[in-house]
Amino acid sequence: MIAAEELQRQLGEGGIKSGQHLIVHASLSSLGFVVGGAETLVRALLALVGEEGTIMMPAQTWKNLDPSTGVHGDVPPAWWPAIRAGWPAYDKRIAPAIGMGASAEMLRCWPGARRSDHPVRSFAAVGRQADYLTANHDLSNIFGEDSPLDRLYRLGGRILLIGVGHDKNTSLHLAETRARFEGKRLVEESSAVLIDGRREWVTYPTQEVHDGDFARLGLAYEREHRSPIHGVGSAAVRLLEMRPFVDWAVDWMERHRPGSLPGSDLG
Repeated sequence: MIAAEELQRQLGEGGIKSGQHLIVHASLSSLGFVVGGAETLVRALLALVGEEGTIMMPAQTWKNLDPSTGVHGDVPPAWWPAIRAGWPAYDKRIAPAIGMGASAEMLRCWPGARRSDHPVRSFAAVGRQADYLTANHDLSNIFGEDSPLDRLYRLGGRILLIGVGHDKNTSLHLAETRARFEGKRLVEESSAVLIDGRREWVTYPTQEVHDGDFARLGLAYEREHRSPIHGVGSAAVRLLEMRPFVDWAVDWMERHRPGSLPGSDLG
């Protein structure tokens, strides 16, 4: 069991400080029994970064994709037209953060929270830079230039992984948009969105992303940089500076992903 004051103390000992801007990925259950659950965790994080800091989490809505992608499980193909016609249009005030965990859903609903406009891969934020981080999230530019991740990078933000590994580290998708390797391509996705107050089923291009090598990449980074892992409750917690990590990850992808493009820094 871990209570609020002890949770905040242990997180602070792991390097979280006033004024920091964090993207947080958290498995609440990994901490053990937290008195007050997700609310206690969010309160602790906000208290540590203070009024000048910001907490951001993914608030994604995966089921607002075409049913042919499998996001609804093994529903019969005969149902697909009805899903396309009837799935609710993304409304950032209402749509739950599907599969992101209790802490992300808590942050999304927090007083003063801001949320980006992407109908599938939104981010929610609370704090000083929440408006800046979540504004104008382009439909086709999910993780690249001027996305919430790119803006956090510019702010000198940090990545906080609570009880999860780098396979859940969304910031690596920013590195993926920057790295030069063969096989990068645009794909089409479809979602229900609101346009001038009306629901429309919209198809849009976006970069295809992959996370199959994220765990291996993260382990390599931690070994090379001797990154500390802190114990908080029952969880292993990692706090990383975003800029050096993403820059290193770009180079790693160009070295290790198949068919790196000529002219990449292969060393």
